[in-house]
Amino acid sequence: MTLSFPPFTHWVKRLMFACGGVFLLQIVLGAAAPDLGRALLGVGSLIPERVLHGWIWQLVSYSFLHAGLMHLLLNMLTLWMFGSQLESGWGGRRFLEYYFFCVGAAALTTVAASYLGFPGLNPATATVGASGGIYGLLAAFGLLYGERQIFMFPIPISMKAKYFVGILAFIVLASSFQASGVANVAHLGGMLFGFLYLKLLPPRGISSATSEKYFGLRNAWHRWKRRQAAKKFQVYMRKFDRDVRFDEHGNFIPPEKPPNGDDKSPWVN
Repeated sequence: MTLSFPPFTHWVKRLMFACGGVFLLQIVLGAAAPDLGRALLGVGSLIPERVLHGWIWQLVSYSFLHAGLMHLLLNMLTLWMFGSQLESGWGGRRFLEYYFFCVGAAALTTVAASYLGFPGLNPATATVGASGGIYGLLAAFGLLYGERQIFMFPIPISMKAKYFVGILAFIVLASSFQASGVANVAHLGGMLFGFLYLKLLPPRGISSATSEKYFGLRNAWHRWKRRQAAKKFQVYMRKFDRDVRFDEHGNFIPPEKPPNGDDKSPWVN
């Protein structure tokens, strides 16, 4: 078995820079202007009662904030190790769509759980961290690359990715019902909805399916307009005793050549 590291792919690298930059801003504001630091956390963290009062940007912004350096480093390491492989296989657009789908789904799961009385959660509880999206990436990696061996550094053992993700899912599920498991609900939401995304949604992603549906509707509209225009043109030409034909899509059918071989169409003056 060889030890290798994944590349820093386009969007993984930018997400890491964004999270690192926001964390640096947290540190600087916390030291130089504590009130602004607290304001940043109040505006950007996921606080369910504020989300229900219209602060919907928190469904995404919380993923760029972190509670400490170790929290940031672990999330960014996981994003790099697993996200790069997924972005390489999917491409940047689908990778971003999936990542932020999991981030938003994890946030909505947390909001719902806070109003359902989960231990350690209430509508005023603040949640930060990219873990919802990260655990969604882990679920995708386990499904798509389940047979790949993962080296459990620093422990000198390895296991298949599907078993690694399964163990994590069990731990997260069990921790979600503990009083100390505030963020674990977000983790569980990211994993669950990441799994549903891969199993139920189109293989090329939501944006591709949406654009195909849009263009399908647009093309159907244009075909209908063409058929209407063809009917009007037929009515107009009958006034001059001319017969023109169109197919079921409104496309013009050229008249047959006359028996004398003249290339000029019979109804053209």
